[in-house]
Amino acid sequence: MKEIDFEKTNLERWRETEKLVKKGVFADPDVLVKRYNELNEDLSYARAHFRGSYTEAYLNELLSKAHQSLYRNKKEKLSRAKDFWLRELPLLWYQHRRYLLISFLFFSLAVLIGVFSAIQDANFGRYIIGDAYVNMTLGNIDKGDPMAVYKKMRQSDMFFAITINNIRVSFMAYIGGLLAGFGSVFILIQNGIMLGAFQYFFSEFDLLWETILVIWIHGTIEISAIIIAGGAGITMGSGMLFPGSYPRLTAFKQRGRDGLKMIFGLIPFFIIAGLLESYVTRHTDMHVALSLFIILGSLALVIWYFIIFPAKVAGKQGEKTWLHYVTNSQGEQTWLEIMTSRHNGKTRPARGAEKTSTITKETENGIS
Repeated sequence: MKEIDFEKTNLERWRETEKLVKKGVFADPDVLVKRYNELNEDLSYARAHFRGSYTEAYLNELLSKAHQSLYRNKKEKLSRAKDFWLRELPLLWYQHRRYLLISFLFFSLAVLIGVFSAIQDANFGRYIIGDAYVNMTLGNIDKGDPMAVYKKMRQSDMFFAITINNIRVSFMAYIGGLLAGFGSVFILIQNGIMLGAFQYFFSEFDLLWETILVIWIHGTIEISAIIIAGGAGITMGSGMLFPGSYPRLTAFKQRGRDGLKMIFGLIPFFIIAGLLESYVTRHTDMHVALSLFIILGSLALVIWYFIIFPAKVAGKQGEKTWLHYVTNSQGEQTWLEIMTSRHNGKTRPARGAEKTSTITKETENGIS
């Protein structure tokens, strides 16, 4: 069959599918599934007989829209939320793990710079932390309660103030990605130097261990989340610097969306950190064992959710699952899930997907 005859035979059904997809959540899910399977067959035929043609690109685009509509038609909102937190978000952590690592390295380097600078200049801590805070802390040390600052505010007021501030800092780190990621790096360095100078300031009074037992009750999650927020900003900026096979603007938008989802995923962790700082950290006389339990438990949570769990979601029995964007001619993006085997290098639909047609690099380029 010639391409023009193939189009004439199926065009009316394709147009009906377009109208069905435009209805979104109001579309009949049973009809949509039927149309989706038909499109899948049509695309396979077009690939076999008209590879690289307009018809193939059109069907590829329409299939991706139908795929998106199927996900939108899930009846259970709780299922969608579960999918976001337990699959989509972990896959983003895994997919952009190199940028999270870069963020961690920049922050760690900044901490060392803060410590080194404080060693070299006795006034460096005052310059970074501020005279008011230093003088207040010196007064608390003289009174025998160096961590008294955490006891001054009412718990509820402290919780809202700290949580909002931490979320604000995370968004600043993300928005810094608009400057090709350099703004995010600046926020990371700024906070890292401050942390290094802060810890060294207490070490001068032989209070380093005491501050670790108190401050890192909330700081373990708080600092980890700030580092990840910086990684989200660097992810967005990477789309501008390293667009790959996509147009620069398209890659920037795609990774910007990824980064924004990552920031949204951090909000519960900032809430947990705020609760710990407001209601738990103030108990500076807490037993060492309990303090270490909270700190190590928080560290285990961070390592599990941001490192171990994403790797398990992404790789099972030698296979890697990825979420890829498909970009249509209007610049709209949608997720397409594929699974790539490490053993044979082939791609096939991911587990749990409704027999999703695999979109290759060439096809993505053909419709972008």
